[in-house]
Amino acid sequence: MAFTFRQLQYFIAVAEQGSITRAAQNLSISQSSITEAIKELEADLGVELFERHPRGLTITHNGHQFLRHATKIHAGVSDARNAFSGPRRVEGGKLNIGVTSLVAGYVLSDLLARYRRACPGVDISAMEDNGSYLEHLLIGGELDVAVMVISNLRDRMALQAEILETSPYRLWLPMGHPLVSADIITLTDVAREPLIMLTVDEIEENTGKLLSALGARPHVAFRTRSVEAVRSLVATGAGVALLPDLVYRPWSLEGDRIESRDVSGSLPVVQVGMVWRKGSSLAQSARDFIGIAEAMRSGRTR
Repeated sequence: MAFTFRQLQYFIAVAEQGSITRAAQNLSISQSSITEAIKELEADLGVELFERHPRGLTITHNGHQFLRHATKIHAGVSDARNAFSGPRRVEGGKLNIGVTSLVAGYVLSDLLARYRRACPGVDISAMEDNGSYLEHLLIGGELDVAVMVISNLRDRMALQAEILETSPYRLWLPMGHPLVSADIITLTDVAREPLIMLTVDEIEENTGKLLSALGARPHVAFRTRSVEAVRSLVATGAGVALLPDLVYRPWSLEGDRIESRDVSGSLPVVQVGMVWRKGSSLAQSARDFIGIAEAMRSGRTR
């Protein structure tokens, strides 16, 4: 029996939420429906997509590989549906986009792929830079729209922002670390560990504020602007990391496992969104881009 599109939807939801309970709540269906769909999908593929344990589910290496294909199929079906709904998009035009480094590979790549399929005649120019400089370019009219971290947007009087995704901070740990099996992990526990610090956007600042609030000076073992470097360092036991769930992947480039756990206490969230200048007359190409981004957001929350 071939797998169904609904099974793919349920699988993607569980993989993204990390829990059947949260996926069921997000999709407004019963947990048993998701459980049965995942079992049928695994039987059809002949592999285990998730490891079952008392704390819930953890995606397997095979599951991680299949997730890439599942998201592409899901995106293709959504694009096919969107092609026959809403106003007809104009051909041609230009679109100047800005993006911050943290979200470039995790949000913009999929969004751009969908936009190019929907508006193939638009000439797209994209640039990556820090948030404050992108704000400057937006206000100056040199960018039409930016996809960026908006949690600490500076000039809210001049800029319009719309949230695409909200991502909580979680703790990244190597396999076998004592905190992996802990029932509750506190920031005090984290403060005792060597920390791998990501130094892009406001991530380093937020992590420092968290630990400073405890009166603890973090022992920073390594600072890097590369998320992949953080993954590799955590996986090999060089330290732990506090990062938004947006950039979590369970495997390093070397194939080593990385665990992700909740931390009790008041942790910040990272908001990723679209930003454009208030009061500006947006070109049709920019309005189409915003519309496609909004459709993606709706698809995640259904």
